Amino acid sequence: MNDTSTRQLLERTARLAADYRETLAERPVRALLSPAELERALAVPLTDSGESATAVIESLAQIGARGSVASAGGRFFGFVIGSSTPAALAADWLVSAWDQNGGLYATSPLVAAIETVTAGWLRELAGLAPATTVGFVTGCQMASFTGLAAARHRVLRTAGWDVEAQGLFGAPPIEVLVSDEAHYTIFLALRMLGLGAGRVRRVSTDRQGRMRADALAQQLGTANGPCIVCAQAGNVNSGGFDPLEEIASLTHARGGWLHVDGAFGLWAAAAPRRAHLVRGIAQADSIATDGHKWLNVPYDCGIVFCSDAAAHRGAMSLAAPSQAAPYLATSTQLRDPHEYVPEESRRGRAITLYAALRVLGRRGLGELIERNCRQAERFAAGLAAAGHEVLNEVVLNQVVVAFGDAERTRQVAAALQEDGTCWCGTTVWQGRTAMRISLSSCATTDADVDRSLAALLRIAHAIA
Repeated sequence: MNDTSTRQLLERTARLAADYRETLAERPVRALLSPAELERALAVPLTDSGESATAVIESLAQIGARGSVASAGGRFFGFVIGSSTPAALAADWLVSAWDQNGGLYATSPLVAAIETVTAGWLRELAGLAPATTVGFVTGCQMASFTGLAAARHRVLRTAGWDVEAQGLFGAPPIEVLVSDEAHYTIFLALRMLGLGAGRVRRVSTDRQGRMRADALAQQLGTANGPCIVCAQAGNVNSGGFDPLEEIASLTHARGGWLHVDGAFGLWAAAAPRRAHLVRGIAQADSIATDGHKWLNVPYDCGIVFCSDAAAHRGAMSLAAPSQAAPYLATSTQLRDPHEYVPEESRRGRAITLYAALRVLGRRGLGELIERNCRQAERFAAGLAAAGHEVLNEVVLNQVVVAFGDAERTRQVAAALQEDGTCWCGTTVWQGRTAMRISLSSCATTDADVDRSLAALLRIAHAIA
């Protein structure tokens, strides 16, 4: 373990990492090793005395370069996955070097302060009230879990029930209403919170996957007791937005809590030409979003916003001091980050956001979002001009396209993935098997789009 100094090891690692990043523009957008080859390369015997750190890192870099999918490059469109801006990547290295536990102010004043500053910037970019509380979690899954935990806290507290102290046994039943197009992570969050995925009430949507406000009004008219409504800003297939102003008005008139899944769509607020899509978002009680989508920071980084600070902290922190570990140096004056998230020990994940936002600025983030949206329109126009069926209104960064019947569409997607020019996956949209093209990377150029579109048209033509 002492074959080289820490400085030498880190400098060598930095060179290897830089080498990988510099190949992204030209490397195939798929793993170059089969699953069996990848496992064989990694499955070396575990030795008694250990190995050279330099040798291990060099081996990992070599295997990783061939076994990873180039999702950090500009031609990965299979999921809504951003790349990492150079500043965010560099800041992530500092996060690991500092090795801070971001749970308490006492263990890292740095993380607590950066979270406070970054939260202010994020609120401003999203158009949210200054009093909105913010928590930094692993991803949108846990952001929704946290927001819905705050929802559960408040609607039951309003009904006279302390769910944190008494649990759900005997609690008033909560009516949960979700869109027919709700993302599966909403159902997972509801399951983990004991609210059940199978007992929710589904609200019908229009042909673009947007919740119908009239259908919600009808459902709310027959709902009794505590109520939570889950809406969406940016459908994961079409990119469509639920009518948030109407939904918020209906939900709050009913005394309910509105949670919005804004995994990527929330950041339309930062692009002046797209900001109208999120009109009404500031009226939400909680919002979940992902930093590693349009904010283009490394995994893991999710953000939860909550307009009710008491409900947010009530759901996440210990109400009774007697329940806390006596050795924890909690603060009554300073912000302890763990009071806003499910985790205690965690890395300083807001640091990458801080660096990315300082470098991009308001205009830079808005231009990044607008550029990806234009690129989605460019994809859709090229596909439609070639006679392929674009199934959605391209209002944001998502394109859904069919290449004839389901089998032919799957064949096109499989051949495209094998070709390696770009990576797109399939979905089922409005009953049709289709290809989904998602653009959310700072690395994607118009040349990447043109190159990928040419490959896609070539493959579709060959299969047809």
